[in-house]
Amino acid sequence: MKKQELIHLHGLLAEVSNQCGVWTDCPVDLEEYESLGIRPTSIHKSKTDHKAAVFALAGGITDHMHEDAETEAVPATAD
Repeated sequence: MKKQELIHLHGLLAEVSNQCGVWTDCPVDLEEYESLGIRPTSIHKSKTDHKAAVFALAGGITDHMHEDAETEAVPATAD
């Protein structure tokens, strides 16, 4: 994947993380991502830096979705 493509993916995942927080009324835990200090607008950063940011964002989003799914467990119905 080219650096420009990673930057676009980085931006899309940043928007998805924002929307996940809105949809669930609970912000996505992005501590690992925040610690990297790389944003989609950081075009001067290396391809490797953006790749690390993409993986951190994707991990935070999936963890959030997994936790949200656990809290919304469907109760069993009596037959």
